[in-house]
Amino acid sequence: MVCAQVETSPRRCWQKVLYERQPFPDNYVDQRFLEELRKNIHARQYQYWNVVFESGVVVQQLCSVCVFVVTWWYMDAGVLSPQGLFGAALLTSLLGYVLFDAIDAGVGRQESGRTRWADLKSTLVFTAFTYGFSPVLKTLTESVSTDTIYAMSAFMLLGHLIFFDYGANAAIVSSTLSLNMAIFASVCLASRLPRSLHAFVMVTFAMQIFALWPMLQKKLKARTPYCYVGVTALFALAALVGLASVSSVGAVLFASLLLSISCLCPYCLIRLQQLKDNIHGPWDEAEIKEDLSRFLM
Repeated sequence: MVCAQVETSPRRCWQKVLYERQPFPDNYVDQRFLEELRKNIHARQYQYWNVVFESGVVVQQLCSVCVFVVTWWYMDAGVLSPQGLFGAALLTSLLGYVLFDAIDAGVGRQESGRTRWADLKSTLVFTAFTYGFSPVLKTLTESVSTDTIYAMSAFMLLGHLIFFDYGANAAIVSSTLSLNMAIFASVCLASRLPRSLHAFVMVTFAMQIFALWPMLQKKLKARTPYCYVGVTALFALAALVGLASVSSVGAVLFASLLLSISCLCPYCLIRLQQLKDNIHGPWDEAEIKEDLSRFLM
């Protein structure tokens, strides 16, 4: 053991205590101080393909926004009729509803205690409410300029992507805020469509793609990862094809964005993890790991 020697006192070993007077300065430490140095004790080691798999959630939300905007453009241009969109949305909703229960053989429904009759009542109430207020939605923003509507819609869709629950435990995550911003954007865009029926179908489609679709994808990811990967790839391909029919340049840029998020960003994350150099030692702040909830009662 290495001990410090002070000229005015005999040879004495330094001790890491506060209750005893010692002939050393208050900020003195000996060579044992760095023996407790630890590096990157909380660092996580990522696998490339695991990170690519997790990035599928971000890819899906980007594709959902893309599909929604392209669908609105089709309806605004008169290429897609509201009856056709409503029929397709109804068919896919029924298929997704059956698939949602078939994935786990109805175990999730039994645990939640929710019946199919309750689901049917909620669907009918939402459909009737939206259809009844569709004339109001159509004329809600007549006094607002179209440029302002487009700017608000873009801002709200961006906020939807920012606050969406991608599975991270962060303070910025808010599923309710994310969904409300997406529905607000759909109402703004629906108010610029030709008739109130268009507005009704557009808001209904927004609820399907921003509320119901992520629930199905979340269960697919947890129960059948391979199917989840296949559905994500097909959904991204459909979004790219739809966007290419509107703008080829936009499709190329969007494809570059998806490839960057799903392939380039995971690679950069793993490379940067190797450069992490967090040090830990006796200078760290004390952490109370004992459960102190009993003292709050």
